[in-house]
Amino acid sequence: MSRKLVIDPVTRIEGHGKVVVQLDDNNQVTDAKLHVVEFRGFEKFIQGHPYWEAPMFLQRICGICFVSHHLCGAKVLDDMIGVGLKDGINVTPTAEKMRRLGHYAQMLQSHVTAYFYLIVPEMLFGMDAAPEQRNVIGLIEANPALVKRVVMLRKWGQEMLKEVFGKKMHGISSIPGGVNKNLSVAARERFLNGEEGLISIDQVLDYAMDGLNLFYDFHEKNRAQVDRFGDVPALNMCLANADGNVDYYHGTMRVVDDNKKLVTEFDYHDYLEHFSEATEEWSYMKFPYLKTLGREAGSVRVGPLARMNVTKTLSTPLAQEALERFHAYTKGRANNMTLHTNWARAIEIVHAAEICRDLLNDPDLQKDQLLLTAPPNAWTGEGVGVVEAPRGTLLHHYRANQEGNITFANLIVATTQNNQVINRTVRSVAEEYLNGQGEITEGMMNAIEVGIRAYDPCLSCATHALGQMPLTVSVLDAAGNLVHERAR
Repeated sequence: MSRKLVIDPVTRIEGHGKVVVQLDDNNQVTDAKLHVVEFRGFEKFIQGHPYWEAPMFLQRICGICFVSHHLCGAKVLDDMIGVGLKDGINVTPTAEKMRRLGHYAQMLQSHVTAYFYLIVPEMLFGMDAAPEQRNVIGLIEANPALVKRVVMLRKWGQEMLKEVFGKKMHGISSIPGGVNKNLSVAARERFLNGEEGLISIDQVLDYAMDGLNLFYDFHEKNRAQVDRFGDVPALNMCLANADGNVDYYHGTMRVVDDNKKLVTEFDYHDYLEHFSEATEEWSYMKFPYLKTLGREAGSVRVGPLARMNVTKTLSTPLAQEALERFHAYTKGRANNMTLHTNWARAIEIVHAAEICRDLLNDPDLQKDQLLLTAPPNAWTGEGVGVVEAPRGTLLHHYRANQEGNITFANLIVATTQNNQVINRTVRSVAEEYLNGQGEITEGMMNAIEVGIRAYDPCLSCATHALGQMPLTVSVLDAAGNLVHERAR
């Protein structure tokens, strides 16, 4: 007798989704999908608002990666007023570095949250551990010293966000053409040297290395399981500089294949020429893909694993050393192992900490050149911005009329880009853990959630409708039989 297994809701992710697994009479998986069952219409909400409100308004789509939305929107506004990088002009060095400082502080605290609070419980206790153990409370009981370090590490990142943006959440720093403040000497010293209740940058780096060493230890003890789990193919994409290395704030869209061979590279302003977005009736999340390759072959992976696959080097010493070990493990090929995303995320925690240290020591942050004034008649009314959010490549695209009111907005977030590869992972893990099993345990079902959590998906950011929202109304009788149905 065929069966349908439902995980509803998927836990320890941002947003609301469920997994449905179909089993045939022989308990073989015939289908497995992640259904995104919430909808948020921020692309429509923003229409009619003044263009300068977009970075403030659209960052409220998320309480976790709001800095990425804020900075992405700010880059769009730079384009719209005529000082964006598309036009060969850039914001001032102080403005760009202040934006980058906030960006890397968010990368640090967001990755720390996802890694230690959402992912490490299974690393320490196992996927089939009791649910009441595999959570942050279980971590506190098992290793209070580790959790204390994690709290202090995350606090450092949040305090930096408050310093740069004015608030720990949904603050404002970037404005059209630049930023509204620099970093004072006193603030610089506070974050470099620490104070009561705030660790120093040296301690930040020490605690960041804890996460990397934790993965090394976990991997050594569970190598076969970690390497086999959710090994699924996808192209890899991220922003990259002229040398082909990841740049989290600006660059070109670079896509490589399994052999790390360049598939395509293009200016992100031209994304509509390269990407299309498919829809499915069972999900409110879209499925982007490269037009030249089609839906299946052209889907991409973004985020920590993709960035480590694309980049040749990293710009800081500790992260570079870790990257060399990461690349050597797959002997030069791209890494498709889903749980190795956590390895890549741990490397990025270290990298973000090192870049924050370097920026704090940069005297440009104390300079007063914060804003570029747009040249006369420079208004374009349209812009595209892309940054590498913690979860991967984030794109904003707005158009505004001559009165400056937004008429169009499109957001393609990292989780949307990952939609296809997440569903491949769900299917792969379901087949490995559920095929042929007469009794389905809670631990087996949790394995599917572990695969999803590796991507740290933000479903709230990712759910937008393409065209008209579907609506189906079904009328059932008392026995549950369909009497009438209307669809729009």
